[in-house]
Amino acid sequence: MQDFSRGEFKRAAPPARDSVPIGAGRYLVLIAQITTQTLDTGLPLYRIAVDGTRAITILVAFDAGARTERPEENGMAHFLEHLVFKGGEKYPHYRDVNDAAERIGAVLNAYTSHDLVAFHITARAERALEAIDLLTDFVGRPRIDPGELDRERGVVVQEIARANDQPSMLAEHLIDQAAFGDHPLGRQVLGPPEHISDTFTREGIVAFRDRRWAPSRGGAFLVGNLSALGDNGGLEEAFGRFPAHPAPEPYEPAPPFTPRTLVQERDSNQSHLRMSYRPSVDIADPKQRAALVIYSTLLGGTMGSRLFDEIREQRGLAYSVSAAAHAYADVPILQLSAGLESAKTIEAYRRMREIVTELREHGPTKSELERARAYAAGARTIAFENSGAVARYAAQQKVVYGEDVDPDTTIALLDQVSFEEVVDIAGRVADELSVAIVGPHTPEEFATA
Repeated sequence: MQDFSRGEFKRAAPPARDSVPIGAGRYLVLIAQITTQTLDTGLPLYRIAVDGTRAITILVAFDAGARTERPEENGMAHFLEHLVFKGGEKYPHYRDVNDAAERIGAVLNAYTSHDLVAFHITARAERALEAIDLLTDFVGRPRIDPGELDRERGVVVQEIARANDQPSMLAEHLIDQAAFGDHPLGRQVLGPPEHISDTFTREGIVAFRDRRWAPSRGGAFLVGNLSALGDNGGLEEAFGRFPAHPAPEPYEPAPPFTPRTLVQERDSNQSHLRMSYRPSVDIADPKQRAALVIYSTLLGGTMGSRLFDEIREQRGLAYSVSAAAHAYADVPILQLSAGLESAKTIEAYRRMREIVTELREHGPTKSELERARAYAAGARTIAFENSGAVARYAAQQKVVYGEDVDPDTTIALLDQVSFEEVVDIAGRVADELSVAIVGPHTPEEFATA
């Protein structure tokens, strides 16, 4: 057995299979043991054994997120996510699904992003086979009952209304539109309410599933304590419930960057500001993505970051301020966010933009880099204490990037980011950005700021 010490560093030379060197005599102790097979349908199946947990997460994901929708299908990927939970062949009703999950003490959930759709269940290790049987039944062979479909329309329309009632959520939707315009990445994952209530048919939804849920463009991930699975555990039969489909058409590439400013005017004392940059980063290079994460961390990812220290602590301009990096399959995003008093919005916007410029022109300090690197790698290691977090990471790596699913890889990459690499990333964030604001403002205010 390996020594899974959760990413702690050992100075002495360790056994080669247990750790990887990360420089300066330090070694990263490995988290996971991984085996892979590809089923006859083309579905990759990953077993990611993580020591020290009594739980297992089973997750299935497909390249079928919102960016794969045609304009008239916007919102369909998410709506289908809801409908799948209404039942399959063995568990034909939503009550059967919920009852089966609760009887084995399992937690079911799913998510749809622009990148992918994923379904997962987490259970105690000894109930793994029952959890797999349940998930693969209603996800792999869903009934999509017409009556349940019509009843669920109102639920999702309410979900859309709730999101639009929250200024912070509305700002997130608005910045996607500002950053990408009339492109699938610029549209809301939830879609417009009229699509849900009036347009979508069962035939159209099934056609979307058959077109996008290709096993070769997805993956199944078993993460955590795999002791109850044995050598096989009937996995091929269970995951064979996902039918073979031809590989889907490629997604529409991200459009060239066109800066926009979008304002949702609201008569309020509080505003929600979003600023979106598109760094010149090669998404296919994991090292550049890791350096972008470190850059965004020192910019606005911690309470010691430049944005938090100056915008909140020194100037008192915002009650929340942050920066985060995200890499879609073909394009990177650096987003700055702030929730603040409306009267202070323009001053905060101007200073936040200046801080990005200062980093571009002068770079960070070595102390900032060391602190951000330690924080980012540490936070990722702590997150991976959860089998669900490892499963979600693996799905993103496989389905979106087509890369190594090993959680140790991302921690090692973060640990190895150099000062020079972060300086280089800072210089790749041009002074061009899209802006979204919810509050009592006009676009002209930001044009002159």
